[in-house]
Amino acid sequence: MAFDNLSSRLQMGLRRVTGKGKLNENDIEEMLREIRLSLLEADVNYKVVKKFLANVKEQALGEKILKGLNPGQQVVKVVREELKRTLGDEASELNIKNGRTIIMAVGLQGAGKTTAVGKMALFYRKKLKKKPLLIAADIYRPAAIDQLKTIGKQIDVPVFDMGVNTSAVKIVTEGLKYANQIDSDFVIIDTAGRLQINEELMQELIDVKNCCHPDEILLTVDAMAGQDAVNVATAFHEKLDVTGIILTKLDGDTRGGAALSIKEMTGIPIKLASNGEKLDALEIFYPDRLADRILGMGDVLSLIDTVTENIDEDEMKSQAEKMMSGSFNYNDLLKQFKMIKRMGSLSKILGFLPGMGNMKQAMSQVDDKAFDKIEAIIFSMTEKERKHPELIDKDFKRRERIARGSGRSIQEVNKLRETLETMKKSMRQMKNMDEGQLKNMERQVKSGNYSAMPGAQTKYKKGKGKGKGNFRF
Repeated sequence: MAFDNLSSRLQMGLRRVTGKGKLNENDIEEMLREIRLSLLEADVNYKVVKKFLANVKEQALGEKILKGLNPGQQVVKVVREELKRTLGDEASELNIKNGRTIIMAVGLQGAGKTTAVGKMALFYRKKLKKKPLLIAADIYRPAAIDQLKTIGKQIDVPVFDMGVNTSAVKIVTEGLKYANQIDSDFVIIDTAGRLQINEELMQELIDVKNCCHPDEILLTVDAMAGQDAVNVATAFHEKLDVTGIILTKLDGDTRGGAALSIKEMTGIPIKLASNGEKLDALEIFYPDRLADRILGMGDVLSLIDTVTENIDEDEMKSQAEKMMSGSFNYNDLLKQFKMIKRMGSLSKILGFLPGMGNMKQAMSQVDDKAFDKIEAIIFSMTEKERKHPELIDKDFKRRERIARGSGRSIQEVNKLRETLETMKKSMRQMKNMDEGQLKNMERQVKSGNYSAMPGAQTKYKKGKGKGKGNFRF
């Protein structure tokens, strides 16, 4: 995540106050010094840092906090609310019309604009059942047209282009006529970018805007741009009245200063965020959820959204019924892993959970290829073995054959057997729980105590031959 360093430094500063029963002015000043350093290191604009600290200090030094119960927790709440306000306070979604919506995407070359256009088309087709059309209006970079056409094929969305030997205005005008012919209700125009802002670029964008009258003008901003993103956004906004920001490359190892500076300095809301290379890695930008993730509080709502978008409800019910019935086998396990893979990388999914985002060492050891290894093992089994796991449990020669066929070790085959048995055992335990026990388990997990989950292991012993060849989850 782009805010890893900021997140760890902020949490370090807040730990100075959360463990104390009483706070004084010196405690608050020490915490503010740590927050100041963390924000400046993240390349947040100094004016934003100054205002952020002033607002936090004013509230944190209030008598209600200093003399109240749990003052440390109150301060954390103040910092969270200020982070949320700086990021934009509330989610600002696109202005989607009942009829046709026209989106004009602008930005500097290299910010990820063309890829973001494709992601947007896929996102709103899935989310709102829109019928998108992409218009390739970058006449200066032939590779941009080819890139957009390739993306269009990948997501099965039509792309209108007229090559590079005509004007952008002509392309957009004809593209909108084509949108009428195919009955498209969601048109996205990919305009030309430059390595730097110049008058020629801006005039062309103004001409395109005047000919298509877009409902949204979205500026693509690279999260790695830091404070420079503010200058870029200001320049585009002065000429085009930009309506929103698409923040890209949020999954990279960047400082994240752009996200914390741009709304405060320009007033332009961040509307969408791209958090991965895959074309489905786009989401609505929720300031409160990002504030929670930065402070290590997790983002369960985004996890729920990810599950809902990628996993069919009937499929989930069917899997749950099989697990509860005790007839869960390797075919069912394979289906579950495929469902999880559709949601993205394991490290991304774990990052949504409270407390997990801060466990850098554990997260760095998450093996995103673990599912591929598991698939190789399961595909090396016969259909009978997949349906009847006990055949493998009873026969070492079968396990040897499966290990050779999959190119994995005996230990990994045994680890997979343990995984299947643990899942079946967990579901049997949950089936026998009453409502009070289930609610207690839910409270424990919400507080970060994952050992409360049925089947969870709290101790791992390593002896001779143990700990080798295991899948990393």
